[in-house]
Amino acid sequence: MILTSRSALPGFHLALGYTLIYLSLIVLIPLAGVFFKTAELGLQNIYAILSSQRVISAMTLSFGTALIAAALNTVFGTLIAWVFVRYTFPGKRVFDAMIDLPFALPTAVAGIALTALYAGNGWVGQWLEPLGLKIAFTPAGIVFALLFIGLPFVVRTVEPVLRDLEKELEEAAASLGASRWQTIRLVLLPSLLPSMLTGFALAFARGIGEYGSVIFIAGNLPYVSEVAPLLIVIRLEEFDYSGATTVAAAMLVVAFFMLFVINGLQAWSNRHKVRHQIGSGVAK
Repeated sequence: MILTSRSALPGFHLALGYTLIYLSLIVLIPLAGVFFKTAELGLQNIYAILSSQRVISAMTLSFGTALIAAALNTVFGTLIAWVFVRYTFPGKRVFDAMIDLPFALPTAVAGIALTALYAGNGWVGQWLEPLGLKIAFTPAGIVFALLFIGLPFVVRTVEPVLRDLEKELEEAAASLGASRWQTIRLVLLPSLLPSMLTGFALAFARGIGEYGSVIFIAGNLPYVSEVAPLLIVIRLEEFDYSGATTVAAAMLVVAFFMLFVINGLQAWSNRHKVRHQIGSGVAK
């Protein structure tokens, strides 16, 4: 008697067809429309749009602030994840739940709250501006907004890896005479690096296309604090569909590249985890 495996969902071809149709309607066709609309312009016109000073300034600001915010979130997000995993303190569950708040909170609400806080007459801004530290309506305000929306990506990516790390490795390093810095550098960081890089890539990708929380605190001055997503909206309001789709296509190319990077980092993280588990098993 020959036993054949059966799928939990009968009708593979039918299910696959529904999947492809759904993905095409929701994702593939709209994105393809952006690229086709941009391709109609020709390379010369595309280059002319993307090489304009305003577009270059907006793209540089978007990528630069997203890079800075993602790097800061990688450092402090890893530290926060470490505290949540390794320590117990009053109100831990409340603070842990607050990490996920940017996922549920409308980004416009976050932008308004940050603007009210760091504006010249805000609770924090009124003390910073006399010192020459202006945050609201400057590129620094954009970084603060991206820090807010990008932090959960790093914390929730690093936290599970920290939970799986065996404390015995740290104890063994300490018993062998390793200092705390040596334990962090030689024992913890090699295991955490893949997840930290994944969290960095996720926060960076989210920051590039962020719009709602940025427009309220940025000031939106051309060549100063105007981000690329806002420039796309402005071009649409001006009925400049060619300019809008060209900038959008450039952002999509970067987004696709970041997805490939994230998938590669996740695959590397999985391979690293398997090697670590095999090494731990051999050591035992």
